[in-house]
Amino acid sequence: MGTVLNIQRYCSHDGPGIRTTVFFKGCSLRCKWCSNPESIHLKPELSYESEKCKGKACSICLKAPFPEGAFYFVEGGDDKVKVNWHLARDCNEEMASLCPEDALGMFGKKMTVNEVLDEVERDASFYRDTGGGMTISGGELMLQPDFAAACLQEAHDRGIHTAIETASNAPWSFLEKVLPHVDTMLHDYKLMNSERHKKWTGVGNERILENFKKAYETFPDIDFIARTPLIPGVNANEEFVRAVLDFIKPYKNVIEYELLPYHRFGLAKYGLLGEIYELADYKTPSDELVKSLEAIIDEAFGRNKEEQIKE
Repeated sequence: MGTVLNIQRYCSHDGPGIRTTVFFKGCSLRCKWCSNPESIHLKPELSYESEKCKGKACSICLKAPFPEGAFYFVEGGDDKVKVNWHLARDCNEEMASLCPEDALGMFGKKMTVNEVLDEVERDASFYRDTGGGMTISGGELMLQPDFAAACLQEAHDRGIHTAIETASNAPWSFLEKVLPHVDTMLHDYKLMNSERHKKWTGVGNERILENFKKAYETFPDIDFIARTPLIPGVNANEEFVRAVLDFIKPYKNVIEYELLPYHRFGLAKYGLLGEIYELADYKTPSDELVKSLEAIIDEAFGRNKEEQIKE
């Protein structure tokens, strides 16, 4: 059994074909641009939408079985419940369900391997028609290696193509459990300089780069797709892209390098968790910049405009 954040159907950007993406909870990075803050903590956690709250007309969350002091009103303030997030983290799904206005909810739930795969297998016909399958994402799936390996193996047993999305900041022994059951691995290069990597993600990148190198060499039959979340002022420049290309080009099983332009789609989620998004003022990189960097990648992979038109 593992902790699953969400299962999203009909995905087209998480590997080949039409896919069902299973999002695990728990991450070992703290990327300042993270668009899924609800995936960071391993345990299921409470969310609160103040717009739905009926305030003093309800007040059910101020009573048992909710933790004492987890919810309160500010004297002279608006008529909305306020949250002491330190205490509210002890709330569970049963408690959240008591809110009659659905202002309280939970991010994440416990699931078995069969529960996950039964959901995934509902779209088996789409996988057959498009070459798709199941992708496990996160968070960081490598923090639940036994559960991830079991889900991936069960997918293979049911004839379903498998892919994973990972930053691989985990012990190599965790990757060794998971990768034998993977057909395609999408993996992030966020920054190549370790000090800058630590500044923006909370950890250095030595283990990550070593894991990628070992994965390329140990699992030659996996299709590896390198990716970068492209953030202006952080890594959206030619020097960084060329550094990644220098690292991956010796390995023929790295079949692609994709750029994922920064967006702020996850901004509202921070408020649901009582957190602040540090990069709220950052802008999406310009189309011109993205195209210029993609041209460098195309050149490195030996592609030209005529080939791209044919594709």
